[in-house]
Amino acid sequence: MLRTLASALRWRPLEKTRGCASSPVDAGREIQVRALEGLDQGITEILMNRPSARNALGNVFVSQLLEALAQLREDRHVRVLIFRSGVKGVFCAGADLKEREQMSEAEVGVFVQRLRGLMNEIASSAVMGLIETTRGLLPGAGGTQRLPRCLGVALAKELIFTGRRLSGMQAQALGLVNHAVAQNEEGNAAYHRALALAQEILPQAPIAVRLGKLAIDRGIEVRGLWVGPWNIPTRDRLEGMAAFREKRTPKFVGE
Repeated sequence: MLRTLASALRWRPLEKTRGCASSPVDAGREIQVRALEGLDQGITEILMNRPSARNALGNVFVSQLLEALAQLREDRHVRVLIFRSGVKGVFCAGADLKEREQMSEAEVGVFVQRLRGLMNEIASSAVMGLIETTRGLLPGAGGTQRLPRCLGVALAKELIFTGRRLSGMQAQALGLVNHAVAQNEEGNAAYHRALALAQEILPQAPIAVRLGKLAIDRGIEVRGLWVGPWNIPTRDRLEGMAAFREKRTPKFVGE
């Protein structure tokens, strides 16, 4: 199921059209985007490429990532989004503490708000450790808001108060991550697992997947939220019913 990506695929800057090859200047961007092709068309990857700081969340990094997410949100070709690290051996080192040390209190407040917005955009709970208290800081919004929902308040407090680091297997056992895989020689085993999962999601009806995500995310915050009626008038719902009746594979268009 895991296929080798075609060598013709290139990372592209946000300003160019889909499928364009990247230039040497683009290679210096901390956030790069590419859309996969062929059978994987509909899957888009965001490459985090800040090796000098182990992909730490600095101002430029966050700005480029927010820009990428804003543009991809309006791209109807995108059905599944994969975050990928271009730095071997690390995914994201968290907030850039060296950069933050140079900020004024007002600047720190603004930057924390931007980080909170970024975490809400990504809506990711892949937390491997909330070590902020070991640096005299508070965990970000992604940790303090979502961790109790995954683990319960008592265990969430324990992880935050101790600043404990977790291995992938420990995080999976606690329910913090869905999958933990043994590393391969290339150091990209997690990426291949993510790609395989994206390939499972890709054939499903885009609107139904989007509404399912909304129902889960918002349902935690708004009791009684029901988005089913929003899906009733869609062409994809009618296509799914027709395909079931005609015993064929549905062809979803995201409408």
